[in-house]
Amino acid sequence: MKFSLYIAKRYAFSKSKSKAINVITAIASVGIVVSAMAMFIVLSVFSGLKQYSLSFVDDLDPDLKVFTPKGKSFVVKDRQILDLEESGYFKGVAKVVEDRLLFTFKDKQAVSTIKGVDSDFTNVNDFDEKVEYGNWLEPDTDEAVVGVGMSYLLSMGLFDTENVFEAVALKPGKGTIENPEEAFIKKHLWPTGVYVLGNDDLDNKYVFVDIDNARELLNIPVNEVTNLEFALADGVSEGKAIQKINEVLGDQYIVKNKTQLNDGLYRMLNMENLVVYLIFVLVVIMALFTLVGAMIMIILEKQPNIKTLNQIGVPVRDLRKIFLFQGLIICLVGSVIGLVLGAIVVSLQIAFGFISIREGLAYPVEFSWVNILLVFASIAVLGLLASLISSSRVNASYLKL
Repeated sequence: MKFSLYIAKRYAFSKSKSKAINVITAIASVGIVVSAMAMFIVLSVFSGLKQYSLSFVDDLDPDLKVFTPKGKSFVVKDRQILDLEESGYFKGVAKVVEDRLLFTFKDKQAVSTIKGVDSDFTNVNDFDEKVEYGNWLEPDTDEAVVGVGMSYLLSMGLFDTENVFEAVALKPGKGTIENPEEAFIKKHLWPTGVYVLGNDDLDNKYVFVDIDNARELLNIPVNEVTNLEFALADGVSEGKAIQKINEVLGDQYIVKNKTQLNDGLYRMLNMENLVVYLIFVLVVIMALFTLVGAMIMIILEKQPNIKTLNQIGVPVRDLRKIFLFQGLIICLVGSVIGLVLGAIVVSLQIAFGFISIREGLAYPVEFSWVNILLVFASIAVLGLLASLISSSRVNASYLKL
C-alpha cells in the first residue's frame, strides 16, 4: 500500500506529457473545488435561514405547553399550580387563555389572537423584552400589548384617550338574534405597549391582555384555562418535567415541546435542507464524471510504466490502487481547498454582512462543523466510487495491450 500511495502522489502532483490530459485534470480539480465551496456555502445559508426561522419559535413558544384533547378549556386548581411551581422543575408556570377575536379601532378592523396571560407569564416567556414602544401590561388592568403589524394595520398609537381600541366576541347561546348589538361581548382595552419580532405574520399574531379580560370576552370560567405554559428550570430534562406534569394534572392532557408545536415548520425546513443537499450531490457527481474521464486518460498514458512495474513483480491489485489513491488525492485536496474558500466566504458574511435581505438585516448564514464534515464526507465517498470506476481499467487485458 505504501508503494502504491507513493506512486499515486507522484502522479497526482506532476504534470502529464499530454497538454489535453493536464487541461482535463485541471478542469476536474477546479470542478471539485467549486462544488465543495458551493455546497458548503449553500448549506450554511440554509442553516442560517433555519436558525433565523426557528428564532421566532423561541420567541413565541414556551418550553412545554399543555392542552386539553376535549373542548376549548379545562379546569386547573390553584393547588396544582402551586405543586408544579414548588417542584423545582420549572422557572415559570403560566396560565393562558387564548382564541381568535375581532379588534376594532376607529373605523378599522382586524382579526388577531387574544392572549390572556397571568403575572407569571414573563417568567415563562421574554415577550416583555420584545416591547419596543411603551410598556408591558400590568396585571388586573385593561391594558393591552399589540404587535407592530397590528399597530400599523389599525393606525393605532399608544395611550390614545380619544379613540377606543375594542375587542369583540360573539356571545354564546342559542336561538334567533333580535338585536345585533346584544349578540356581542365588547371590551375596551388600553394599548400601552407594542412588541416587535421582525416578522410580518408574527407581528400581527397576538394581542396580550390580562387573563381575566380574556376570560370575560371568551366566556370562560375563572378556574379554567385554554392551556398552561412552562419554562424548564436549568438542568431539568424534558422527560422528567413532562412526567411531573402528568403526575400533578393527570395524563389525560396533551403536552408538547417547541418542536412538536411547530412540527410542520421543522419538517419543511428539514426537507428543504435535504433537497438542497441532494441537488448539490448531483452537481458533485457531474464534476466527478470529468475526473473519471481524466483518470482513464492518465491510465492509458501511463500504460508503459504500469507494464514495467508489473513485470518487476508488482501485482495488478497494487497497480490498481495507484490510480485509486490518485483519484482520492485529487478529490480530497479539491474538497479541502473548496471548504477553506467556502469557510472564508461564510465567515466574511457573518462578520460584515455584505449581502442583505433588506436594509439592516444581513442574509443569515451559520458556520457549522457539521456542514463541513457533511461536504467532506460526501465528496470523499463519491470520489472513492469515481476512483474505483476509473481504476478498474487496470486489469489483465489492459496489461496485454
